[in-house]
Amino acid sequence: MTEFRPSSFQILPTIIKNLLIINGLFFLAQKTVGPQINMDDLFALHTWQSPLFKPWQFITHMFMHGNLGHIFSNMFALWMFGSILENLWGPKRFLTFYISCGLGAALAHMIVLYFQMQPVVETFNLLSYEQQQQLLHDPNFRLNEATLGASGAVFGCLAAFGYLFPNTKIYLYFFIPLKAKWFVLLYAGFELSMAFENSAGDNVAHWAHLGGAVVGFLLVYFWNRTNRRRFY
Repeated sequence: MTEFRPSSFQILPTIIKNLLIINGLFFLAQKTVGPQINMDDLFALHTWQSPLFKPWQFITHMFMHGNLGHIFSNMFALWMFGSILENLWGPKRFLTFYISCGLGAALAHMIVLYFQMQPVVETFNLLSYEQQQQLLHDPNFRLNEATLGASGAVFGCLAAFGYLFPNTKIYLYFFIPLKAKWFVLLYAGFELSMAFENSAGDNVAHWAHLGGAVVGFLLVYFWNRTNRRRFY
């Protein structure tokens, strides 16, 4: 077989449906209670060096999004690729996979961010106590920058899809057919080049995307190494 043709398929399986609902509720809360409670400070991911960092942010950042376009693109990709994976694996394994990819993405991003922020920390340590306190409450201070979105976990789903269904065609812009394996490789190459380029003004967490993709690939590789017939 060269394409995915399931005999039984749920358009909106249980975990995907609940993830869409939870992400939607978080986004609604961001827009409604945002003026009273800074949800980005509480639930988005912050570097270890920031006073705003909290352990639960490794999970909660996956349900936060910056704007309507951000959440729509992530949720559409989650539904498009994640639905197939959940139908294949079942809800329990898919949820384990999704959360693992999100955590892997966050860890990769945090490691890179730690080294990127070292010059900022060193400069911060040279300031007076009053200047430090002022900066710590400044939302534009680099140590207070927030990372949010489900992109890392979604990239894990994309990597798994490309591995399991390499010859299934994905239609770019709904018109250009491209096999999943080439789509994933090209997208990963683009993310890697952008991660190393580190252009000014680029606020996309490319290393998080790559971290999620790597975790997704490794999980699906080890889950399927004794069951090679599960390729399509």
